[in-house]
Formats: sequence, C-alpha cells, structure tokens
Amino acid sequence: MVLAAGLGTRMRPLTDDRPKALVDVAGRTLIDHMLDRLAEVGVRRAVVNVHAFADRLEAHLKSRADLDIVISDERADLLETGGGLKKARPLLGDAPILVANIDSVWTDDAALGRLISAWDSERMDDLLMVVPLEQTLGFDGPGDFFLTPDGRLTHRGAAATAPLAYMGVHMLSPRTIDNWPTGRHSAFQHWMEMAARGRLHGVTVGGVWMHVGDPAARDAAETQLAGG
Repeated sequence: MVLAAGLGTRMRPLTDDRPKALVDVAGRTLIDHMLDRLAEVGVRRAVVNVHAFADRLEAHLKSRADLDIVISDERADLLETGGGLKKARPLLGDAPILVANIDSVWTDDAALGRLISAWDSERMDDLLMVVPLEQTLGFDGPGDFFLTPDGRLTHRGAAATAPLAYMGVHMLSPRTIDNWPTGRHSAFQHWMEMAARGRLHGVTVGGVWMHVGDPAARDAAETQLAGG
C-alpha cells in the first residue's frame, strides 16, 4: 500500500496545483520513485490512497502498465496512516504487505529486498525500515528509534536523540490491522503497543535516505541523485 493521501502543506508552493505524490524529483514523480522501487522487488499490485487532487493522481497512475493500481478513496475524509490502512483493509488480502510513504527516496538498491527477507510473523507484528541519522538528507528530527541486537525497536521516548530514523516503509500482516479502530488516527500508537510487547522490529539499510518533505529537501535530493 502506498500512502499518497496527504495534503502536502509543507511542500507548497509545489503542491498548489498537484498532490505531493506528483512533485518531481530528478525527473520522476515521488510516487513513481516509490512504485519503481516496489516493482523492482516483484510487487505487481499496489493499493494507493488518494485525497487532495485525487482525480489528477488517479489519471497519472493509469500510465503504470507494470502494476495493477487499486485506489482507496479518501476524498471525503483524510484518515492519516492508521485510519487509511484500516479503510483499505478489504483491498489488502491476508499476505504480508509493504506500506510506503511517497516522500521517501533512497540509494540502497538492496533495501526493500532486505526488509522482505527479514520478515518473520512468528517474532514480529511490524517491521520498519530504518537508517542511521548520519545517512539521512532532508530529515531534521532527533531520530526515532533504538535497535536491540535481536532486531527489536524501542522508541526514543524521553531521550533527547535516537540513532535511527524511520524511512517511511514498513512491512506487516494485514491481519494486524483487523483490530484497529476506524476513523482518523496514526499508526504510531499501534507501533508503541507493539514495541511494548517486543513485536516491533527494524531493518537498517545503507546508502543515503532522502526525506523529501519540502521544496528545499526536494532540491537537496535532486542534487544527491545527480551525484552532488
């Protein structure tokens, strides 16, 4: 599932006439950067949620001949990450799925394959792709998580900093979503519950991760991708 229903307010003025998903980075829209990565690891069906400029985004997605795109319509109400996944649950089947934000671009070609290979439903409810802070670009936060030697994640909590940033991609069984509430809410609260049970895990990746959250970050990502 690709989460593309955000308002993109921090990306203005680039999002004055388009959804954030259709902002260009190095000649490719953000959503196409993500769909390209998913297709590279064998994904053939993607559920995409839509809200702002939904018609324009749907029209763009029809150009993807390599993927079966299914729309989860959030035109009436923006549901955030947790609510968006819950609404899309009937479209997701029961096999483990990848969930991806559209403002995430990276250089490690093996990253998604590593995430998929590490999935273990016996030990985890959710598996997050994370990266050391020194390998980030466009990310101005204090870090999100600590990683134990056995791969479990704990959140920064009251600590001033944490060494790892969440990269905007995770993997879980859709059955995990079955008990989530309907309506607008973040998946973060569910991650904290998983972490308390030792069921939130992480995989670190190499290369550079670019969080493309505003125009300056878009420009920095373009420079990075051009080899600068």
